[in-house]
Amino acid sequence: MRTTTGLRGMAAAALILVPVTLAGAQTAKGGRQDMAAIHSRLKTWPKASREAAEYMMKKYGPPAERTPTMLIWGRTGPWKRTVVYNYEVQHLFPGPHTDVMQQWIAYRVPPDKFDDLASYDGSVVVNRTNGEISARCDLEAANFLALNLANEIVTGARTSEDARKKYGEQIMLFKAGKPAPYTAALLFTPPTQGTADADRPLME
Repeated sequence: MRTTTGLRGMAAAALILVPVTLAGAQTAKGGRQDMAAIHSRLKTWPKASREAAEYMMKKYGPPAERTPTMLIWGRTGPWKRTVVYNYEVQHLFPGPHTDVMQQWIAYRVPPDKFDDLASYDGSVVVNRTNGEISARCDLEAANFLALNLANEIVTGARTSEDARKKYGEQIMLFKAGKPAPYTAALLFTPPTQGTADADRPLME
């Protein structure tokens, strides 16, 4: 995903990437026939998408819904929802890969931090109105990493440039099989309420 700058760009990206329950979506109940249908469909998906979907099903069970282009999980682990897409988005940070799995948490980002997050990682997307932040990569570990550093930017613990450097350090440790705590889990507890921001009216 290309990095967007400014509130307008971030808001537009959020509107594009935040999924809703789609017309024609099927509920995946996890039965033998249903799982067989999912696995059959995955055979035609790109490798990164297929691996992300298999990982999610092994760790969290079958998806709650599916469409021809997405598998959708509701609340699992720390996530508010997860979507695995059947198409890849090229991303060069911190190294070439494709983004196929997007994961959301409830989180409130002050508007004056939007640009900092955009310059940090274009695959971190904020939806101010819904009170959500998401990360989109090819691995859950990378999404943990992206959001842990996003939280440190929002709380003032790091600058966006420092966060980019830390991201590179942690992902290299992870790929080398060494301890990389930022990739293991969320290092903060997402709020459960009070993150939405309905803004204020211009007209009475």
